[in-house]
Amino acid sequence: MAVILIVDDDPVQRRLLEAALGKAGHTLLSADSGEAGLAALEGPRGGDVAAIVLDLMMPGMGGLAMLDALREREVAVPVVVQTAQGGIDTVVGAMRRGAFDFVVKPVSPDRIQSSVANALKLEARAAGVVRRPPARHGGGALSFKDLIASSPTMERVLRLGRKAAASNIPILLEGESGVGKEMIARAIQGSGERRSRPFVTVNCGAIPDNLTESILFGHEKGAFTGATEKHPGKFVEADGGTLFLDEVGELPLSAQVKLLRAVQEGEVDPVGGRATVKVDIRLISATNRDLIRHVKDGAFREDLYYRLNVFPIYVPPLRERREDIPLLVQHFVARIGKSETGGRVKGISAAALAMLEAYDWPGNIRQLENAVFRAVVLAEGELLTAEEFPQIRAQLPGFDLEGHAGETPGFQPGAMAVPGSPADAAEPAFAPLAQRMGALSALDERGDVRSLSEVENEMIRFAIDHYDGQMSEVARRLGIGRSTLYRKLKELGIDPDSGRPLRLVS
Repeated sequence: MAVILIVDDDPVQRRLLEAALGKAGHTLLSADSGEAGLAALEGPRGGDVAAIVLDLMMPGMGGLAMLDALREREVAVPVVVQTAQGGIDTVVGAMRRGAFDFVVKPVSPDRIQSSVANALKLEARAAGVVRRPPARHGGGALSFKDLIASSPTMERVLRLGRKAAASNIPILLEGESGVGKEMIARAIQGSGERRSRPFVTVNCGAIPDNLTESILFGHEKGAFTGATEKHPGKFVEADGGTLFLDEVGELPLSAQVKLLRAVQEGEVDPVGGRATVKVDIRLISATNRDLIRHVKDGAFREDLYYRLNVFPIYVPPLRERREDIPLLVQHFVARIGKSETGGRVKGISAAALAMLEAYDWPGNIRQLENAVFRAVVLAEGELLTAEEFPQIRAQLPGFDLEGHAGETPGFQPGAMAVPGSPADAAEPAFAPLAQRMGALSALDERGDVRSLSEVENEMIRFAIDHYDGQMSEVARRLGIGRSTLYRKLKELGIDPDSGRPLRLVS
């Protein structure tokens, strides 16, 4: 499970939380003040903390002050706040400072377990497609340089995202489920002027229709049966920051009317309220549906569609950006291998990696992460093999594993580094020549073994010619990243556009 940091000055409350969360299988760290909590994050286990349960009312540095300190230090860990006193203003203040959820003391074991579980799901989604440094070093708001992507199609997405981040223009992210739309949204927020402000996520498809307006726009106490407390709503929670409406196409028509007003006027009407509430938000929406068809079918308001679709960004599925698969697999193996096997699993074989690259991944990055997770748990050795991916292998009956059996491992310790890093040169340049004897010779005219530089030069030239200069395909077939390929072309004096020697201009 996960490492949870509990920050509370009440020893009895700490023991209750430790019992409830320990029963759920979590590892607990405890601190009796905000200062001690920050010190724990700087300590040897600080980088392992996946969520924080924080009391708001403490002597010295209270919960709100600690939230401010976490934001200043750019610690990107979800925080569940708890309080026994203080009104709705205190809770709203905590949410605006970046708190993920709040609970009221005395909190039941089920409630705190559920809240922490939801916070960990958020952490897992964020970790799934980004490189996040340990909390003690400052994860901070995500930016585009944190996203794992090297394919040309994703480079276009990141380029559009950077342009969008420079303004407050409404953005609509389109793409299949699991492609990383939320991470793109977080990178947009983290690259703009609202980077230090709240980022509030709403999964519109997970809200019951009868609670949609209450959750989005808030409600007054007594507004309906069960409304025992005033609730600010997600728009108010995101005031000053970014509101991310995931699966916005699932909103019922009744909520779409009020959403349109909120977007147009910058104000919301709480359920049961007598006055509107002004809000200042950056709106990013996402959908895996064809909203135009929804509009034609009468399931989505046309005026709302054009309000949301001011700056559309299409995030392609994983099968259209296979160049990203090796880097994503590397990231998942490193992260999951450390947490699940203590670092025993260190890499993946070339045959297994080639098989993963050949698969279409209908569930996209989320499915890839789950497959790697299962493989790491099943693995008995240091390298993942095709045997650890039986479900993928069963869906590729015609895939030739034997053709990759003797190749250099896809990556292992010191190999397959992120493009542009110092370890990038450690990537395996190509499969052993024995696999390519039909095209290249390992011996020179005198019968001596040729140098690696000669063979590499010829291999690259042959691949460029064989694949008609399609550099993405050349890099994939050679088993290297595009950045590595272009660096090698430069070293060899080869023009990437023609595959011929570069002209030297004196």
